[in-house]
Amino acid sequence: MTESGNGPLSGVRVVELAGIGPGPFAAMLLADLGADVVRVDRPGGPGLGIDPARDITNRNKRSVLVDLKSPDGVVQVLELAGRADVLIEGYRPGVAERLGVGPDECLARNPRLVYGRMTGWGQQGPLADTAGHDIGYIALTGALSMIGPSDGPPAIPANLLGDYAGGSLYLVIGVLAALQHARADGGTGQVVDAAIVDGTTHLTAMIHGMLAAGGWQDRRGANLLDGGAPFYGTYETADGGYMAVGALEQRFYGEFIRLLGIAQEAPSRDDLAAWGELRTTIAARFKTRSREEWTAVFADSDACVAPVLSLREAPRHPHLAARGTFVEHSGLTQPAPAPRFSRTPGAVRRPPAQPGADAAEIARDWQVPGLLAPLPADAPTAAADRTEQKDTAG
Repeated sequence: MTESGNGPLSGVRVVELAGIGPGPFAAMLLADLGADVVRVDRPGGPGLGIDPARDITNRNKRSVLVDLKSPDGVVQVLELAGRADVLIEGYRPGVAERLGVGPDECLARNPRLVYGRMTGWGQQGPLADTAGHDIGYIALTGALSMIGPSDGPPAIPANLLGDYAGGSLYLVIGVLAALQHARADGGTGQVVDAAIVDGTTHLTAMIHGMLAAGGWQDRRGANLLDGGAPFYGTYETADGGYMAVGALEQRFYGEFIRLLGIAQEAPSRDDLAAWGELRTTIAARFKTRSREEWTAVFADSDACVAPVLSLREAPRHPHLAARGTFVEHSGLTQPAPAPRFSRTPGAVRRPPAQPGADAAEIARDWQVPGLLAPLPADAPTAAADRTEQKDTAG
């Protein structure tokens, strides 16, 4: 077997039509896995408002500027699609078709192309043409209703659950599966319709099974895994920090209450009527020491207790540091590529792509000399193009 330091997708070519949120993250994941990702940026940028040099989702990519509202720009993208294995776009339904770079045009140029579409509501349905964001997508799927305390409103999980788990990751799964089909004998390209509402709903499969079996109540904060159980939740410490407790199994729970120092006073965890008292007992005990002190108490145990770290604290945790879960590259602390491969490891090879900086390289490597043509003088700004992007970032 040939080994590669560039990841298992080395040699795969991906065209990313620049957008915001889950599309760029999906393309970053493919790039982390070794794919040659060319990001087609629009004049003026995608309008996200972040310094391109710090946009980690554009690492390991190269960029070219193309005005898709000009005939020459359409030709340039179709030429790239003709030499690519995968194309990813995150426009609202129908926009790519109106621009002339929809699935029909691209697949006519390259019948084995995998055309990945990233949307919130999907390509069809009553809401397909309306604007949306992560919070709305996870709200309609029922996922948001499960998160948060029973006596408060649903808690917002940033945009991780919808945009990235239900969106980006499902798009990547679909693209890789379709790529496998396209490369098989007699295989052809196809369109991958990755809708955040579909992926997020799919993530709730186990919960729906528990609900059907009577093992899950359809209300927040009343179940084993949603904070309803006092031995699966978070507790404040004396210094205002928090500890996360996940002592589900009886033997782990036994170690938890022993190290916490409440083994003699804690009511039975099997008595659901006493869960309120048990929660109060656990909470009072955690308030007697700082987060650092409790971290030391539970270190190297099987009590399933961990400190709740901030984004800036996480890279310094000894376990994550030992594994290299975070890396430093181009002056940025950032998550390392995941997952890991024994023979074809991925790596952070390039800093975040600067819009248009790689046109000459791409024109040469992909044999698309037309990319070097100057942009039209009346190329649109980012603000003029925002209505064509899928509203998912946040």
